Amino acid sequence: MSKTKEQLSHNKDKNTEKNFIDHVVSIRRVTKVTKGGKRFAFSAFVVTGDGQGKVGFALGKSREVSLAIAKATNRARKSMVDVPLRGATVPYSVTGYHGACKVIVRPASKGTGNIAGGAVRAIMNSAGIGDVLTKVFGSSNSQNVAKATMHALAQLRSVLHIAKLRGTTVEKIVKGV
Repeated sequence: MSKTKEQLSHNKDKNTEKNFIDHVVSIRRVTKVTKGGKRFAFSAFVVTGDGQGKVGFALGKSREVSLAIAKATNRARKSMVDVPLRGATVPYSVTGYHGACKVIVRPASKGTGNIAGGAVRAIMNSAGIGDVLTKVFGSSNSQNVAKATMHALAQLRSVLHIAKLRGTTVEKIVKGV
């Protein structure tokens, strides 16, 4: 029952083409009180990305922790969005909102690192953003912070997209003409 070299290399290629960075942001135990007693379940909040500008997040619920994490990971991979990058940082400053939460995302010079906390750090690491400055105001709920961060990242546009909207070339935009 041993596999041939071709089968092993094929499986290796399939796994390397789908390298995802997964972060479990939070796991909570939730309780449903019924007539017969208490029923325990788990809620897992997961952020996933490919490290090259695609990132997504999701919530998974199950009676077991591992199943909740697996559900959340699968849902997060289905809901991934593209984030335009400029090197290892974001192209320009953006602000995202969700509920009472406000997240400011600013580009940083090379070598600064990922100055972020909690859910914002998980999203930045998963997206492959290595140099960024962030600040969270208002609510510190990890799900609201993640949604506000994704709202901010959704506002980003690549220089190619902006050139197309303006009807000009990328060189003119970069020069500032």
